[in-house]
Amino acid sequence: MLLSHNFDISAEIIPTLSREEFAEVFRIGLGDRPSCQTRLVNHPHWTVEILFDRDRFSPKQIGEFCAEALANKRISQGIDPKSLPEILVLGGVKTTPPTSSSLDALQTGDWGVDVVETLVGETFLKGIAWETTIASKSIDMIFKVELKDI
Repeated sequence: MLLSHNFDISAEIIPTLSREEFAEVFRIGLGDRPSCQTRLVNHPHWTVEILFDRDRFSPKQIGEFCAEALANKRISQGIDPKSLPEILVLGGVKTTPPTSSSLDALQTGDWGVDVVETLVGETFLKGIAWETTIASKSIDMIFKVELKDI
């Protein structure tokens, strides 16, 4: 599973995270689950790879863990839980051929996951035409996690 960070908020409201900080969120946040391993990847879009035991966890469960880890990071930065941005974790299986031969590129059959921080999740989802995008996809090939109002 490869993760990207879509930061849809002014840095004046919530501090931005470097690629390394973003990867660290999940290394720490998933650290109590020994069957999950994370690493920073060298790719312009994808930032973190998460390897996990698919017999123990579903991709959506990993997405839920990721949302919680990011919320915990923001709280540790001193952000009031009531002021946290909405966190969306949007996952889908790649069904087309890879666009790169890089080992850090998303490969056919892999999960690509956008981790989104936004002020209004519904507006963000409309902006990317989420419902249209997923309309033709099978339910076992996509997931959406929404974390708001902690």
